[in-house]
Amino acid sequence: MYNEKVIDYFMNPRNVGGMADASGVGEVGNPRCGDVMKIYLDVDENEVIRDVKFETFGCAAAIATSSMATEMVKGMTIDEALKITNKDVAGELGGLPPEKLHCSLLAEEALRAAVENYRERKNNQTVTPPCSICCDGCSGNDHEEEEAFIAETSRVAD
Repeated sequence: MYNEKVIDYFMNPRNVGGMADASGVGEVGNPRCGDVMKIYLDVDENEVIRDVKFETFGCAAAIATSSMATEMVKGMTIDEALKITNKDVAGELGGLPPEKLHCSLLAEEALRAAVENYRERKNNQTVTPPCSICCDGCSGNDHEEEEAFIAETSRVAD
């Protein structure tokens, strides 16, 4: 199912862990599959990402894409990092099975959320709290779809 590179990035993830004094933090989740990604950025005065870490709860593809995304952006400016797409992440891993491509999208979204959080902090703006509909971070999915998922989950749990 997975190629050797995906397995390597899952078994030997790079840049794992939190960051106490991060410049920006982005967290996203997919309520449908249960994957949650959190990316921490340490950005210097020239807006270069000097360090990046991740914490991911999810499948092998979720961990591998988080790890690869952190490797890709280290040393880039935040503007360069924002140009990275889920297709870039999946491509660097040598591809993902079609049913796991959503993991690369979560990695892209977590990175974007971390950059947005960095910019809000830098501009002394209030950081937008996570939405109350989904988990601790909004992945930008359709909220009606998420509400339906939550309602169905509650019904099944009852």
